[in-house]
Amino acid sequence: MSRIVLALWAPLAPTPLLWIAVTLAAYLGARSLQRSAGGTPLLNPVLLAIAAVAALVLATGTPYGTYFQGAGFIHFLLGPATVALAIPLARNLPHVRRSLHGVGLALLAGSTTSITGGIGLVWLLGGSRAVALSMAPKAVTTPIAMAVSEEIGGIPGLTAALAIVGGIVAAIVGRRLLSWLKIDDWRAHGLAAGVAGSGVAAAQVAAEDGLGAAFAALGIALNGLLTALVVPLAPLLWR
Repeated sequence: MSRIVLALWAPLAPTPLLWIAVTLAAYLGARSLQRSAGGTPLLNPVLLAIAAVAALVLATGTPYGTYFQGAGFIHFLLGPATVALAIPLARNLPHVRRSLHGVGLALLAGSTTSITGGIGLVWLLGGSRAVALSMAPKAVTTPIAMAVSEEIGGIPGLTAALAIVGGIVAAIVGRRLLSWLKIDDWRAHGLAAGVAGSGVAAAQVAAEDGLGAAFAALGIALNGLLTALVVPLAPLLWR
């Protein structure tokens, strides 16, 4: 950035509301760009907003702690936003009860594949134990993933990054892949988003269909619970 821009930026940088405004503006701008491109999932607004904010943080030399202190309220809202998915779940309980058998099998397959696949990939590539343990809980929603990672000796920051990237990838390719496989049932779309731990994909499904939102909430909750119970056993596999 030029000296003039930096001189104008310096007085604003310590303002607590600055980074909330920057983050929201980046997301709204990215959302507008996606709509102007016909809603293509390749222009994911979360991904574009992260890239824009990261570029600004680096360009201004702002420490991450300063950014997080200003935008921490958005991080806080991640928990309530996830819990809010319980509303469509409660509204569609009869449908959920009729599908519990299939949900259980899909959950077991998805969660097991994610945990063992992540650890196995790090092992094959010669990665460290800490990185492997950071990979294990990557397919659950970010707050749970970070808590589990810290408990088992992983790197919470790395786990958060993996969870966010995985969630964005799921949002970009998930529905397209299921449609290509001719799977049009909203229950499958929602559950896939939830088991992938993608709040972004779950939000996309929720905006389209209430039943899909219910199964997304179910997938997020049950996968988070199963991962929290199983992943603490991972350190026993990698000593």
